[in-house]
Amino acid sequence: MTMSVGAQARPMLELSGVHKAFAGVKALTDVGLRLFPGEVHTLMGQNGAGKSTLIKVLTGVHEPDQGKIELDGRAIAPASTLEAQALGISTVYQEVNLCPNLSVAENIFIGRYPKRFGRIDWNSVHAQAKLLLQQQLQIDIDVAAQLSSYPLAIQQMVAISRALSVSAKVLILDEPTSSLDEAEVQQLFKVLRRLREQGMAILFVTHFLDQTYEISDRITVLRNGVREGEYLVADLSRLELVNKMVGVTAVDHRKVEAGAEALASGLSADAAEQGEVFLQADGFGRRGVLAPQDLELRRGEVYGLCGLLGSGRTEMARLLFGADRADSGQLRIEGRAVRLNVPRDAIAAGIGFCSEDRKKEGAILELSVRENIILALQARQGLFRVLPRKRQNQIASDYVKWLGIKTADLETPIGLLSGGNQQKALLARWLATDPGMLILDEPTRGIDVRAKQEIMDFVIAMCRKGMSILFISSEIAEVLRCSDRMLVLRDRRACGEYRRGELDEQSVLQVIAGEAA
Repeated sequence: MTMSVGAQARPMLELSGVHKAFAGVKALTDVGLRLFPGEVHTLMGQNGAGKSTLIKVLTGVHEPDQGKIELDGRAIAPASTLEAQALGISTVYQEVNLCPNLSVAENIFIGRYPKRFGRIDWNSVHAQAKLLLQQQLQIDIDVAAQLSSYPLAIQQMVAISRALSVSAKVLILDEPTSSLDEAEVQQLFKVLRRLREQGMAILFVTHFLDQTYEISDRITVLRNGVREGEYLVADLSRLELVNKMVGVTAVDHRKVEAGAEALASGLSADAAEQGEVFLQADGFGRRGVLAPQDLELRRGEVYGLCGLLGSGRTEMARLLFGADRADSGQLRIEGRAVRLNVPRDAIAAGIGFCSEDRKKEGAILELSVRENIILALQARQGLFRVLPRKRQNQIASDYVKWLGIKTADLETPIGLLSGGNQQKALLARWLATDPGMLILDEPTRGIDVRAKQEIMDFVIAMCRKGMSILFISSEIAEVLRCSDRMLVLRDRRACGEYRRGELDEQSVLQVIAGEAA
């Protein structure tokens, strides 16, 4: 039961007028946040909304350029996570930030061990750790056992217990359920409800809609570094929440047929029925990452994946490329059963993958345009079958010309190119391998409109020559425009598959929100 949701209660933690910029780029603009005691307050927003930056300001990692933070009515300015923790603000991160090789008790008290006569009092360490887990979280486990011997859900509980052991007033949970299965999520929520009843102010950062409405009392929505609004859960429908996150309202939507006409290339409404099946997945998934899913991609088809951040779009792409290993289902490529244990297996099977993070998982910024383009082809050839330099130059030169990559020459480091030209070079890398299927995860993010259109025109042209395209984008209109079929995902599960023309932007949002007619 919520202790205080009314406006008359004083916030335990309040931020107001917070601004933060990096190298002139605004990350937060005049952002406010109120956390009340006895509430679970969920922070939501798409990728790049400013959630991580806001948490770092709260916990002393970043100093705000402007604005103030008040804790229990008193102005504070934490200069580090240790200072924030000493003030009573504790954080549990998505990746459990503990030492798996140490015991549960050691992890709870690491750096703060009870001592007797100048030496660690291990009896006290174990007794206090056991008491904390039992009293705060109602968990009874062997605290002397190594942390790694317990499942991830228990490790999360240990991280929470450590956070609470420093007399925390505010508990921040940053994507705590991203690696948990449904049963483990429910175990965590029991703990959060208990802490809420004890008067704890809890900030819950997530991208899962179902979990938001199950556990939250209040929601703050960020969009593009600006606070869109604060709402009581009872006053905000799922569809309204999705609209506020993506910045779309019902009057802005156009029918998908009108968007399709904007494409210069001849998109076929029945392309899904024309080509042979290239890839077929049956019950394909990974525990805690993506629920088992059936999927079929045909040659000459653009198959779109649509959903909010964390819906399972990128997770599916990584499983299909062998970057992560599936633990359920079967995968067939051109009718032949395959196991993709590593990306090399996927490349050998004729699959290419342009990652959404071109800086970390795509371009090698210090290498030249030529080296970046021929990288995947050389990897498929093997270390002992080096492509002759003349052949490398020819391949790179052809793709620079075909894709209109603006570069001084082939030996220019790719890091000196614009974002759009880097993306074109990465597209060239995979096209050079002559793939049967190309996975494009946010291929047009962060590039200008002209480069975006050039990339999509080229992709569609290649698709119509028989390539299968798995297309992922956070821009719903773009997925609708380009896809012959699309799969809508929510909270790591499929909501439904739709053909071109069956949905417009508003109806996609309704499906994502779980409010489709």
